[in-house]
Amino acid sequence: MTVTGPRGSYDALFLVSFGGPEGPDDVVPFLENVTKGRGIPRERLVEVGAHYTAFGGISPINEQNRELADALRLHLAEVGMDLPVYWGNRNWDPYLSDALREMRADGITSAVCLVTSAYASYSGCRQYRENLADAVAAVEADGGGAAPRLDKLRHYFDHPGFVEPMVESVVESVSALGVTAPRLVFTTHSIPLASADTSGPAGGSYVEQHRAVAALVHAGVAAQVAVDPVWDLVYQSRSGAPTIPWLEPDISDHLDAVSGGTTTGVVIVPIGFVSDHLEVVWDLDTVALDHAREIGLPAARASTVGTDPRFVAMVSELVLERIGDTEPRALSSIGPSYDVCPIGCCANPRGPRPALCGSD
Repeated sequence: MTVTGPRGSYDALFLVSFGGPEGPDDVVPFLENVTKGRGIPRERLVEVGAHYTAFGGISPINEQNRELADALRLHLAEVGMDLPVYWGNRNWDPYLSDALREMRADGITSAVCLVTSAYASYSGCRQYRENLADAVAAVEADGGGAAPRLDKLRHYFDHPGFVEPMVESVVESVSALGVTAPRLVFTTHSIPLASADTSGPAGGSYVEQHRAVAALVHAGVAAQVAVDPVWDLVYQSRSGAPTIPWLEPDISDHLDAVSGGTTTGVVIVPIGFVSDHLEVVWDLDTVALDHAREIGLPAARASTVGTDPRFVAMVSELVLERIGDTEPRALSSIGPSYDVCPIGCCANPRGPRPALCGSD
């Protein structure tokens, strides 16, 4: 039950994700967890919670993580990598600390973490590292013994296992849309400009990485079907105060901008996400696609990677990379990401906090 290589060994794979409510009574408590310390009024959380209410108060993300965990278990067994798979969330059950206690009880001493966020940013990387540090501290404070040692798999935004399923998904959506040479509109979660500017070791990585992936996917699609040579990177799901500048343009504003001209239609490509969770099925399938219909712009939304076999196989490859048994693969000029986050990478905007899986 251990994988070992020249650079180390692990006896578990830990799937680390965001979490989401699994019933109407969970919605506001979940949002309180997400926004803890930000002073957001409860009435605003109730308003935001209406998005979940439209889906019965259930976020798709937990079921998608269960499916991913099952797919990983099956794949790891098929390739002879005898690693048990555990799953924990930042904001909802199963919490990270609960998963760590389960690992400890099972005798796990070291685990490699797959975070369901492919890019560098505070919320997509360092905050998870802080959450892991908090969870380890909580587990070790209960007197039951040491928590497993945790390391984090590298960012995988330009790995073939992420890019190639996206290309295939977009080709299918272009063909289904039925218009000549639609425009590809790549979308990801908006973040504050300050966070975008401090993402990665030298800053600016969040946008740079997304643009690199968008260029790869566009080129891969254009080699198979006719698409507009112009593509766009836009943003969605902004949640901050209007006084704080965030990445723009918003996707609906951008759809307004491209409609009525030479654009025959658009395929929305959610390259910022690994599964069809609420910010995809609400912000894109409901809000953005409804808006496209209102303005008479033909539009379709490509699928995320989900449990595509190439994405699942990528995870075992990343584990082998981490232990030094295979060379890292990356399709963009940025090259393979780092295994250990450098000092100051993706700084916490509210000040330093303990974090695992990094040099600081």
